[in-house]
Amino acid sequence: MAERAKALLVDDRRDNLMALEAILQGLPVQAVAVESGEAALKQLLVDDFAVILLDAQMPNMDGFETAGHIKRRERTRHVPILFLTAADRDAQLALRGYAVGAVDYLTKPFDPWVLRAKVSIFVELWTKNQMLKAQAEATRERDAQWARLTELVDEAARVLRSGGADAAADALDLLEKARWGQ
Repeated sequence: MAERAKALLVDDRRDNLMALEAILQGLPVQAVAVESGEAALKQLLVDDFAVILLDAQMPNMDGFETAGHIKRRERTRHVPILFLTAADRDAQLALRGYAVGAVDYLTKPFDPWVLRAKVSIFVELWTKNQMLKAQAEATRERDAQWARLTELVDEAARVLRSGGADAAADALDLLEKARWGQ
């Protein structure tokens, strides 16, 4: 069974995290809530995420610094980040968010249906990407198996061409191996 998409929720206020979890309820995504940028970075070491909902203004490491660390890591640089902030519609903060790699910047209060729609799109993209990765791996396995079978058939043909008393039996043994994928 395919792995379920996860959304990383990062906010220093527990009530905001609970609200985000409620908004995402019913979507095909597992919400993982953490209360700091440091905790988010640790979580990103152990889990893969379809999307990150990141509070811009937090104590210690704010969302911008957290996003900067996320985008510098090879493993996480492609995870979409949606900034959420209670700050007034300050264009400079939004620009700062986009500058560190955010795909969107929403100010609170935001329309929960808009947030659900945005998260749904990123979950769908992540799911399709996982399917493509699985198909690519299956193709690589089939190609390797085909190459091995081709080698065995070529070897059987060489044995037959070489003649010799046991050539036919040896060739049949090789073809039998090919038949059973050995």
